[in-house]
Amino acid sequence: MSKKNTEENTKKKEAKTEELHEEKQLTTEELLALEKDQHLRLIAEFDNFRKRTAKERISLFATAGQDIMTSLLPILDDLERAIEANNYDKAHGVFLIYNKLKSTLETKGLKEMENPIGKILNTEMHEAISMVPAENKKQKNKIIDTVEKGYLLGEKVIRHAKVVVAN
Repeated sequence: MSKKNTEENTKKKEAKTEELHEEKQLTTEELLALEKDQHLRLIAEFDNFRKRTAKERISLFATAGQDIMTSLLPILDDLERAIEANNYDKAHGVFLIYNKLKSTLETKGLKEMENPIGKILNTEMHEAISMVPAENKKQKNKIIDTVEKGYLLGEKVIRHAKVVVAN
């Protein structure tokens, strides 16, 4: 609620109090009780406003880096594919850059989802991009391959793992 709306509500309440006072002559105790009630309501309204803005601020800071993290994920994937395709060892520059980028993103709250192969499809964490016939009954409705890794920022999914499911 904005400051302008709060001021308008206060003015309306004061006008109501004056109307009530004019309509019937209130005793001092009744007038005092009415003023106390209005004061308590105003304090409660302000307290709710303060709590709501604090909660919004915490939420904003928790996911402030989400856009940048999401845009860096394809770069992380490309570096990983380059390392696998060229069989770079751990002392190679590309591998060192990949590890540095990954560790920096992890310090900012990025977590790689665990390998889902062999688990049942969870639509909150995985995105099924393909279904293939199951080789046996144990594999039915289970993930048999991961096409693209999934990532979490804190506890929030910022990229679902793209998987192949046995049907």
